[in-house]
Amino acid sequence: MAGVCLIALATPTEARAQDATQDDAPAVYQSSEIVVTTRRRDELLQDVAVVVNPVTAEDISDLNLRDFTEVQSLAPGLSLSSNANGIGGNAQVRGVNFDINASGNNPTVEFYFNDAPITAGVILQQMFDIGQIEVQRGPQGTLRGRASPSGAITVTARKPDMFDWGGYTDWTANDIGTINLQGGLNVPVVPGVAALRVSGVWNTGEGDRVKSAFPTVDGRDPFNETWAGRVVGVVEPTDWLHLEGTYQRTDAYRRSFYQNESFSEVNPLATPSAVPIEAEDRLAIQNGPFRIRQIFDIFNWRAEAYFAGQSLIYQGQHYTQEIRSTEPTDWGNFFPDTDLDQVTRSNTTSTSHEIRLQNDMRLFDTLDYVIGFFDYKNETPTSLTRPTAVRLPVVPGVPGLDGGLAQVVQTPIVRAGESHEQSFFGNLTVHLGDFQISGGVRHIDYRETNGLMINGSSIPSAGQDDTHWIYSGSIQYDITPDVMIYASTGTSYRPGINVVGDFSLNQSALERSFLALPPETSESYEVGLKTSFADGRGTFNIAGYYQKFENFPYRVPGNGVYFVNYAYVAPNVVPQVASFNFAGAVPVEVKGVEADASFEVIPGLNISATASYSLGKIKDGVIPCTDLNGDGVPDQVNSAPSLTDLMAAVGADNISACTVNQRSSFLPPFTATLQGDYNFAVSGQTDAFVRGLFTFNGESQGVPTNEFDDVDSYGLLNVFLGLRDAEGGWEVSLYAKNLLDETTVLTRTDPRFTSYQQLGFGGFGGPTGVIFTGPTAESYTSTYTGITTTPPREFGLNVKFRFGSDK
Repeated sequence: MAGVCLIALATPTEARAQDATQDDAPAVYQSSEIVVTTRRRDELLQDVAVVVNPVTAEDISDLNLRDFTEVQSLAPGLSLSSNANGIGGNAQVRGVNFDINASGNNPTVEFYFNDAPITAGVILQQMFDIGQIEVQRGPQGTLRGRASPSGAITVTARKPDMFDWGGYTDWTANDIGTINLQGGLNVPVVPGVAALRVSGVWNTGEGDRVKSAFPTVDGRDPFNETWAGRVVGVVEPTDWLHLEGTYQRTDAYRRSFYQNESFSEVNPLATPSAVPIEAEDRLAIQNGPFRIRQIFDIFNWRAEAYFAGQSLIYQGQHYTQEIRSTEPTDWGNFFPDTDLDQVTRSNTTSTSHEIRLQNDMRLFDTLDYVIGFFDYKNETPTSLTRPTAVRLPVVPGVPGLDGGLAQVVQTPIVRAGESHEQSFFGNLTVHLGDFQISGGVRHIDYRETNGLMINGSSIPSAGQDDTHWIYSGSIQYDITPDVMIYASTGTSYRPGINVVGDFSLNQSALERSFLALPPETSESYEVGLKTSFADGRGTFNIAGYYQKFENFPYRVPGNGVYFVNYAYVAPNVVPQVASFNFAGAVPVEVKGVEADASFEVIPGLNISATASYSLGKIKDGVIPCTDLNGDGVPDQVNSAPSLTDLMAAVGADNISACTVNQRSSFLPPFTATLQGDYNFAVSGQTDAFVRGLFTFNGESQGVPTNEFDDVDSYGLLNVFLGLRDAEGGWEVSLYAKNLLDETTVLTRTDPRFTSYQQLGFGGFGGPTGVIFTGPTAESYTSTYTGITTTPPREFGLNVKFRFGSDK
């Protein structure tokens, strides 16, 4: 395969010369006009006064994007990740962080599947048979679904062709154990009236390939497997009625480890590890893995009626999430012969309805409008058991008193939550010659109830009942048919959040203030320029923005902050040192610039580049912190404090608070991508291609109190080389992702530690022969930190076949 491609690369000049001689005609350039639905109607990308990064079905196929998180490689400034425990996912863009455990069901970036809102955890799975993805930047909500301050990501499944049979198969295998097989079949049941499309994917592999360095309990390697299928049906019984329904099921299992590295690798003063671990080793110190099972069912339906140049559209969706997660909690691996696992079960149910009326034909050749009503309900019942280890004393010469595990006390925790959001919205666009003026509003009515029970005892949990207005406005001017400038403004709103994870039985008022936060609001201003040149062969777009947040939920990263946790160890409630990623409601200001350019150099050779710079800063924000010396400044802590020192610092508050001015995001401010694609004919029936994708991430700072977690700039290079049928019937390619084998540590925690309860030795006697005292709270700090790294290098083979309407 490589030899054939190299021969093809060596012959295009002669082939082009022969073609030119035969045709004696100038080259014809193909303009790549992309249609987006950012404003709820089909428009050319270059005509929309907003920053949008489209990811087409062709992009997904050409770049072998299998997992949805890979979409971030085409949208600089965007970060996509799934939680290690399998419960939820995160999307971050434009200078602020997001954590599903802090912000619940109201993300900074909202996801939509077939025009209906959906959580990131359902979407950040294996991709298959996708029509288009649009990454829309800036405040959203006056036109679509729910308010989100930083952007929205819309995902559209491929729809059936109403007239022709078709289908495809797509097979990928690589050198690190991954096999991905997907395919689809298009069936025109009644040509022109009803059609079905059935598709699916099976993916198996070793995930990020992180293994345990001490597999004393579970020696199996990391593993992941996903089965998913989708059925899409479309019926058009008349020319004024369109009916559509989609069902998708995903069943995923993952066994993975949280990666570690010896702290002495970055801190020369740290105690060397008994077993040194480097980032390149891809090892974990936990002997047991995360074990995660996820089952997602999506029912999505739509009806459109057309009359008198208007469209009445109803969009509905119902989806469920069944998640079982087994998560190691002995982060320091202090009890290597026992798994101290937290077992979580979550069953989320969400239902949304939206009905809207909009013009299909422009009114009076001047007006476009959208008005509608939106309803969204979400139920999130969750139950878990949290383990507390009780350790035996160490008494030399006494059998059994060797510091081993005496018992594991399991604390049952049940959390119930339900939210209901309703809103009315409207948007109007006026076309006045070369000017467009647009404005929109949405009125939001949000209600939420929460319940928390720990070991049978109810813990106070605040509900919400709030209303709010948001708005958006823009003006754009077409200087020429190829040059457009615009300015826009908008506001956003997110209900207050309830941070999940602190299950202390004795929470203080200050502690609760970092768990139940007030609503967030923001306002944004943006100006931009969009241009095309060289008869459509090239484009250049640039935009600058400023956004200000009030009560942004900033969640402390890494190990979090140390606090006094009260756990149940029968028959008493006892204090212990614990850490948790509490959140604080803080003011944030973000400034940024985004730009993209593309150019068709010669027929078949396309180059594009996209860049983003975004810097968000907290301005005099009060956040939870570790402040053992009481100076109001977060401490640099390389080991867990003793319970005595911690209680002396926090008193009855259980936790400290600090006022800070620091970055609001841990992503690199500057990121960019460079993409190239060269296609040429090898023969009358076969084309050859070479593709490359380079992503660059600039320097970034981590937690201000952790001087060892800053990240240097780095780049990742993906290369693709192959042959394909000139008619689109087949394609064979070799590829390399992370070709240069770049291994960069992206995040780093403080040294990992384990909290436990220590029994004391009180002598001999009693019914058991030994008298125990206590227990008292203790903690063990390991010589390892938790890290995440760039994905491993992979070399692979991809084979595609298409027929009929899929060609």
